[in-house]
Amino acid sequence: MTPIPLAVTARAAALRLPVKDALFHLPHALEWRLTARGMTERRGSAGQAVLILDDLKPATTYRLAVEGMDEIDVETAPCAGAVQPEGLIEDAAHGDLGAARHNAAILSGAIARLPLGGALILPRGNWLSAPVELRSDMTLHLSEGAVLRAPSDRSAWPILPARDADGRMLGSWEGLPATCFAAGLFAIAAERLVIEGRGVIDASGDLGDWWSWPKETRDGARRPRGLHLIGCSDVTLLGFTIRNAPSWTIHPQGCDRLMAAGLTIEAPHDSPNTDGFNPEMCRDVELQGIRFSVGDDCIAVKAGKRGPNGEADHLDETRHIRVRHCLMERGHGGLVIGSEMSGGVHDVAIEDCEMIGTDRGLRIKTRRGRGGAVSGIAMRRVAMRGVQTAISVNAHYHCDPDGHANWVQDRAAAPVNDRTPRISGITIEDVTLDGLAHAAGAFLGLPESPIEDVRVRRLRICSLDPDAMPTAPDMADRVRAMRHETLLAEQADIDCDDAALLSLARITLE
Repeated sequence: MTPIPLAVTARAAALRLPVKDALFHLPHALEWRLTARGMTERRGSAGQAVLILDDLKPATTYRLAVEGMDEIDVETAPCAGAVQPEGLIEDAAHGDLGAARHNAAILSGAIARLPLGGALILPRGNWLSAPVELRSDMTLHLSEGAVLRAPSDRSAWPILPARDADGRMLGSWEGLPATCFAAGLFAIAAERLVIEGRGVIDASGDLGDWWSWPKETRDGARRPRGLHLIGCSDVTLLGFTIRNAPSWTIHPQGCDRLMAAGLTIEAPHDSPNTDGFNPEMCRDVELQGIRFSVGDDCIAVKAGKRGPNGEADHLDETRHIRVRHCLMERGHGGLVIGSEMSGGVHDVAIEDCEMIGTDRGLRIKTRRGRGGAVSGIAMRRVAMRGVQTAISVNAHYHCDPDGHANWVQDRAAAPVNDRTPRISGITIEDVTLDGLAHAAGAFLGLPESPIEDVRVRRLRICSLDPDAMPTAPDMADRVRAMRHETLLAEQADIDCDDAALLSLARITLE
């Protein structure tokens, strides 16, 4: 048994410790030792399945020994040059726009001067900065003790247009092109970008008025994300903490080949729409060893949304998303797909994860008018504790201003066309539920497009929440309140290895 490298940069590395029955946490802590020629030995204790090694030297071969495992060599990448920005103003008040603009100019200038493959080292300290754009072939290294803070005042924020000069979606909001404030850190069409370190990105959503207008605009723009990656490829995110996003925390939009490991993503439980990680119209995304505690969905996999008149030129599919050894605490959902899924979401797996206190575990949501397909979704070896509804698949989701209209909510079959969503190929294996409140699963399909090919194996309800109050498990009209129920289905084909889990009760009120 050998540690498995996930990503290695010039100054950091992420490795998975392949311990039997490990989820986010290891069954027991393992001691580790790191050595390199001419360097002081480093020791530590690993309590999680993904181990982050930080503060490494470029172009160096390290020897990692983990208790009970074969030793492995970890060779860091070379660095073309490291720059520590000079002249930054430290400890400025969050409303000091002069300091925020000054620091942003210093950081942007340093980024512009970096050689290809170079690193910008943000030192320990409390640094207020207006939004900064990152670029290709660079590393932003957030040193331990460094906090990069966004200002609270909107007047310091640039605004992204809905589309670029070639008509491609740039700014966005809930799956549609839309003018939006730039994120505190953002990148457009960047390649081979690395953000790493033990430092903190604080997007200051808790300051100013960001959380008081979640569905509105100010100055003609929607709220910013915490980290917005637009049309990027080969991106690596390692080890840092990001918190208090004004809206979605990390939003990769139209990105390919992204690895995120060992992050901590935080927002207060009552902060609006502060999803943790939302890959949208992306391919080949891997999330490993991430801890989520947010105000909305922990992970929301999306693929854009058709416009009100069927506009679809901005849409693309999302494909091959892997979520492993993550911890979802609180949040509306653990892994959510949709409701913006018009471009299609395919081949998504969540494995070896823990969910604690989320409203739902696996959630798929769509509605008539969206079109697109969701297929090839798997949940394996996931432990849920205090999760209200473990699995929710809902094709009558009452989103958008017309979400309660009869044509959206009607349980009679409608004509099938390019705006009819399709859901198929869901696999649930080796999932345990402790403290279940509402239902193990509620599958509500469309009569003209039933949910197809759902396979459930070794789902165990270990205990029920004795204090649970009856509540509707799906956000759709005429769904009845439930308490301590098993698997319920309407317009859905479910194959379960335990017939006792298949309920004959209805989801919809007559």
